[in-house]
Order: sequence, then C-alpha cells, then structure tokens
Amino acid sequence: MPLTPPDRPPDPVRQLSLFGAEAADPSVADLAGLLAGPGEVSRMGGTARLSIVVDAAWRVHVLVAELARRGLAASWAATPDGRHLVRTSYTSRLAPLATAWLPDPPPPVAVKRPPAGLHLNGRRLRLWVAAAGTADPPGFLLRLGLADAVSQERVGAGLAAVGLPGALLDAEAGGPAYRITGRRRLARLADLIGDPPPTAPAHDWPARP
Repeated sequence: MPLTPPDRPPDPVRQLSLFGAEAADPSVADLAGLLAGPGEVSRMGGTARLSIVVDAAWRVHVLVAELARRGLAASWAATPDGRHLVRTSYTSRLAPLATAWLPDPPPPVAVKRPPAGLHLNGRRLRLWVAAAGTADPPGFLLRLGLADAVSQERVGAGLAAVGLPGALLDAEAGGPAYRITGRRRLARLADLIGDPPPTAPAHDWPARP
C-alpha cells in the first residue's frame, strides 16, 4: 500500500476505514447497528430475540446471511402491508444486547434505550444500511423505527462521533430518519460500510467516490 506523501495531509476518509466493515471479524455486538435503525429486541427469561421489518426481499437475504455469519439462526415472513419480518430465535447469545438496549425493569411497552456513548463502526453501519438505508438525493437516509423517539438523540450522537452528523427528519419530512448529506460525509459512509452486496440496488447503497 503506498504511503501518504509527507507534504500531503492524511485523508480522513481512509483513516476512518480502520473502523470499517472489514476491520474485524463479525460479532453479535454488530447487531447494535440494526437497533440503531428500526430493529427491535425482546427478552424472555435469560434469552432474547432480535426482529426487524424491511421493505425489500434483497434486504431479507442479506440480513439472514449476516445473522448466520454471527452464528444466529433467523427466519422471515411476509407482513400484511407487503413488507418482510426478519427475526432470530430466542437465544442467550442475544441477552447482553437486550440488557444494553432495554430498561430494567422493562416498561409495559418495550422502548429501546441505546447505551450511553453508542459506538457505530463500519460493521454496525453496514447492517443498518442493509436493513433501512436508501438514497435521498442529494443525500442518503438511515431510517429509524416509528417509535424510536427516545433513542434518536443518542443514535445521532453515535453518527456524529464517526464523522457522520445527520439531519433528523420527522414523519412529515420523510422520516423518521437521519439524512446524511455532503460529498465528504457520503464518501465517509461508503468507505466505512464497504462494497454493496451483489443484490443491493444502486439507489439503496452509498457509492464510493
């Protein structure tokens, strides 16, 4: 790999690739990226299940494969509104994720509570984009869950911490979602999450410059 010339400042986009999707092996902790988006987690005894509703078949195939890479069996089913529900089995391997993201004791209605200092690296962002990312020219949307008002501030802080500050959109503006805009920020997002899955439509994956 060529070295950066001494008279040229390091490229911050390439520096951030150290935290990109290829920087480490997949882990269950990466699923925080789905919870930062519209994913949900529920507990049962000492086990937990992750579920997420997606809008396209290609997302189903990518997520089932990504869950399998992390040793998690997943199933999917059509929803009445024409979307697709992807969910894991209940497993103790997801219990730490549920503990980190759900209040204790749990309220009557499950409400996600991102951990303080939420870290969104390339692997987590890649899962979020695969589940709920879409182009919104001249920017890119990272969609949130409809009932995620409690978690939005910490998720936004997590994006900003990796150089991706976004504008929070409400339902009237096409959200709930964070919109990433600007050439450098979009290039940073693309660099962090890596190349698109073979089945991903071009408009649903940020392009590398």
